[in-house]
Amino acid sequence: MRILFLGDIVGRPGRRGVASILPEWQARYAPDIVIANGENAAGGMGITPDIANELFALGIDVMTLGNHVWQKKEIYPMLDVEPRLIRPANYPPGVPGRGWGVFPVLDKQLTIVTLAGRVFMEHADCPFRTFDTLRSQIETPFLLIDFHAEATSEKAAFALYVDGRASAVIGTHTHVQTADERILPGGTAFISDVGMCGPLHSVIGMEPEIVIRRFLTGMPAKFEVAKGAPVICGVLLDLDRTSGRALAIQRLQARLMTD
Repeated sequence: MRILFLGDIVGRPGRRGVASILPEWQARYAPDIVIANGENAAGGMGITPDIANELFALGIDVMTLGNHVWQKKEIYPMLDVEPRLIRPANYPPGVPGRGWGVFPVLDKQLTIVTLAGRVFMEHADCPFRTFDTLRSQIETPFLLIDFHAEATSEKAAFALYVDGRASAVIGTHTHVQTADERILPGGTAFISDVGMCGPLHSVIGMEPEIVIRRFLTGMPAKFEVAKGAPVICGVLLDLDRTSGRALAIQRLQARLMTD
């Protein structure tokens, strides 16, 4: 089973970059399913129904979300009826949407879970214990986790905690692709952060001058998505068709010359 996972899509530059690169990557790598983190797709924070449908139309099969899921209220009803949108599973009971889903891939069932970290993040239930509860409900060995977290240490600790019980743990949220991709001893593929699909000349997707001014002055400022040509980051995963264990993980990155 081959999975293509795209990093956090940031604003219009990220969406345009995905529209440009995804057909090429689909032709070159022939993934059986395409997953992307879409929580920054609308103006850098959140996602709307129109943008979700735009990204699905590009060929993305499932979108995971993160801590900005509540930024656009118009997405709330869609979260309850669209199984291809997955927000963090360790949010409190009763909030819109679902934290995991099961999707047919080839002749198998792939479970996709999103979990939010807690270090330097808004409060959420323990992702470690939430995973233990969910794992007892998941029948398929094919399990991919989007671990949406700030701290590299928390991501690495979580991946080692679930090693052998998940096919892959893909880190998102920090928007900078890390060079630590590997297969853990128990057969779980891991990378601290898959990176982003967004403007390259930016501060993790945002307009540099605004961010720098905030660091210099300490004054609040409304961030804006940067302009310019995007970088498209992702990982390609190969899973054993019988056991669900990871066979390979490969970082992907493309830089467009124009926006």
